[in-house]
Amino acid sequence: MGPALALADTPRRSAGVDRRVVVISGLAVLVAIAAAFVAQLLTALIALITNLAFHGRFAFTPSSPADNHLGLAVIGVPVLGALVVGVMARYGSRAIRGHGIPEAMEQVLFNQSRIPARMTFLKPLSSAIAIGTGGPFGAEGPIIATGGAIGSLVGQLLKTTADERKTLLAAGAAAGMAATFGSPVAATLLAIELLLFEYRARSLVPVALASAAAAAVRIAAVGSAPAFTIPDLAQPTGAAIASYVVIGALAGVASVYVTRAVYGVEDAFEKLPIHWMWWPALGAVVTGVVGYFAPRTLGVGYDNIESILGGTLAGRALLILVAMKFISWVVALGSGTSGGTLAPLLTLGGGLGALLAGAALAVIPGLPLDVRVAALVGMAAMFAGASRAMLASVVFAFEATRQPVGLLPLLGGCGAAYLISCLMMKNSIMTEKLARRGARVPADYSADFLDTVLVKDHAQRSLVVLVGGDTLASARAFLASNAPDASHQGFPVVDASGALLGVVTRRNLLDTRRPDAATIRDLLERPALVAYEDESLREAADRMLLAGVGRLAVLDRSGSTHPTGILTRSDVLAAHGSRLDASQRAVRSLGAS
Repeated sequence: MGPALALADTPRRSAGVDRRVVVISGLAVLVAIAAAFVAQLLTALIALITNLAFHGRFAFTPSSPADNHLGLAVIGVPVLGALVVGVMARYGSRAIRGHGIPEAMEQVLFNQSRIPARMTFLKPLSSAIAIGTGGPFGAEGPIIATGGAIGSLVGQLLKTTADERKTLLAAGAAAGMAATFGSPVAATLLAIELLLFEYRARSLVPVALASAAAAAVRIAAVGSAPAFTIPDLAQPTGAAIASYVVIGALAGVASVYVTRAVYGVEDAFEKLPIHWMWWPALGAVVTGVVGYFAPRTLGVGYDNIESILGGTLAGRALLILVAMKFISWVVALGSGTSGGTLAPLLTLGGGLGALLAGAALAVIPGLPLDVRVAALVGMAAMFAGASRAMLASVVFAFEATRQPVGLLPLLGGCGAAYLISCLMMKNSIMTEKLARRGARVPADYSADFLDTVLVKDHAQRSLVVLVGGDTLASARAFLASNAPDASHQGFPVVDASGALLGVVTRRNLLDTRRPDAATIRDLLERPALVAYEDESLREAADRMLLAGVGRLAVLDRSGSTHPTGILTRSDVLAAHGSRLDASQRAVRSLGAS
């Protein structure tokens, strides 16, 4: 082996999962335990504020704002809470506004997963105030955001890489959801679909372990009962499943208009001639008025979801709840206060599914429909259409109810909703805000094409090598000869035995500061950078970028030091040609048919 090659950057095979993943997994579990305890604390804090604001008692037991006896004074309670949130956003952090997940996505995509430390207490506190004073939100969004903030903070304190911080952020967020609903699998899928933007073992394993740990903490704290207890469901027939798919599709249509309504209201607030600090209070006026006429719309409303799924809330009462909840939530969220989207979407979707099934049965009494299954499908399909987290929606509905017979209707309904949403809406309720800021949020995850093709299939084999002991005069004469082989921009340099010494460029060879008497070997200022034939083009391209070079000498793994080819940036780009040709051929064939 030549002395230059002895120092060469000869890469090792990519391990994928290594000891560092074990360390991050351990940290993720610790983050999850912390997030799970924060979830319990936030739930207790919401209960305390609800009791104080609506019932005048100091208690941590869960209670519903709907049972208040405040009369017209109930209108002022959400307004007071929103004023406090507005002040916290103005003088604490503007990032507490919104429902949490889009803000976490923004930090992952554009800030290397760095969330300010103050968000770990400002977000849950502001959300507890907003929800406890009647805000029509769920606690899950703020808990997810807080868990993500804890993970990000741990990553920043321990000086992890951006990828590791992203994993810890996603682990904390998933733990927050798992601790709220006891749905660890759905929480893991939600992290994959909305936060990780990848499916790799080194990120999936820590998130999965974190979700499991948070669910275990929840079991220890509140028991193992499902989040929503409903009577056992009967196995649906084929005709019923087809009907549930239609209900899911209609819920998908509704999710599009719900999303448009949220951002339409947000646009309307943007046009107001007053500071945004006051917007939540204005939105809360609507929340209070609606809450006076429909008290069930106040607060998180998990009891409403359970009543809808159980079939005990139906008919005119259900229609009023869905309509009024929609108005209250859309205006409140559009005003920029602090709260979540999952529970309101579940309420709207579950109510819509139950209403559609009830209407169908009223027209055709013999239809094989179960209103409870329709509510379950509508609930999950609404979230799938609005968020584009289809798999998370299906599994969440199952884990939250423990009703396995609902899985097939859920898969069909959520698939239909997802399709309708993609056809009718460019961005989801999670990504629309980011898209409006000029950001491009990845929506489709596929295998990296460059990671699927090998260096040996795209390296140039017609090597033109230079001998290190030759003079620059001879090399310059060769370049000036206009021979076909002299047109290259880079050349491997070998010793007399053919062993690789390094790579030189045409610019190096023609540098007038170097005398003709100098040897080519004198130009080698760095160890050789190489790629192995069995490496992927992704590994080779990353190495080029990190080293700031445009070409790599290629070796095989037999131990030989003789170069077998050379790989350039142009070769990497040209590799995409086969992919593009195949795609274009498919489009042309479909057009011809």
